[in-house]
Amino acid sequence: MSCDQTYPLPQVFLVNEGGGPHHSTQPPNLIPCWSFPPAAEMIKSRGKARGFMGIKPSLAMMVLMLFLLVFAALGFEAWQIFQIQKKMKGTPAEKVELKPMIEGGAPLKQIGLYEPVPNVEDKSRPAAHVIGRIERENKYGKTLRWEPKTGQAFTSGGVTYRAEDGALQVNETGLYHIYSRVELIFKECFSFSSFEHSVFVRRVGHSSPLTLMEAHRVGFCPQNTGQSWTTESYLGAVQLLKKYDKVFVNVSHRSYLSHTHYANFFGLYKI
Repeated sequence: MSCDQTYPLPQVFLVNEGGGPHHSTQPPNLIPCWSFPPAAEMIKSRGKARGFMGIKPSLAMMVLMLFLLVFAALGFEAWQIFQIQKKMKGTPAEKVELKPMIEGGAPLKQIGLYEPVPNVEDKSRPAAHVIGRIERENKYGKTLRWEPKTGQAFTSGGVTYRAEDGALQVNETGLYHIYSRVELIFKECFSFSSFEHSVFVRRVGHSSPLTLMEAHRVGFCPQNTGQSWTTESYLGAVQLLKKYDKVFVNVSHRSYLSHTHYANFFGLYKI
């Protein structure tokens, strides 16, 4: 509804009881006029502000962009998986090697997995392991003789066993881990029974042998029983050996050695 504010309003005359016209001394009151916005325009403007189904256009656009990002990420992951499968199909099975990764892309070593043992037949590694030999006669004194090829015994990498004197001879200078174990059976063992077990080396330019390791065992038997008793001794250490050094093992009571091959052994290997 519209109203023209400049249109002259008609004058209002008051009539008294006498019926004569009476001019009002006060100016007539004006009729108020109100203007209202069209109802259709208000509804239309509200519809534009709310958008479709009462959702604002800006919010709908943000939701649409999020959906697009999610679909794009899923598509990229699917493409990467397809490329990996394609690469694995063209690679032989023996060449496929999976390496564990840590954050940052650096490979992490797996602990506890099987690692191949070095081949003892590799001639480039100086090593030897010989086992006890049963001897009826004590014709070599304290120095022991060994079996270099029986069972698990072997020599490699230039280390040789000298049958004439029972030594292991090395042909390379370096650090070697040397070890020896002996087992003795005393038929009559007393509290004062004892024995010595030692490893020594003979070196070119030295007239006397050099002791590398030594053990002196005493007091291993029950007191004054006079019964048989079994005891053992183990020696092992890292030693510096020079080229052509010969390593020996001595036992003070070699006649008491047990007749079990694998109870007595002697060996070395280069570190």
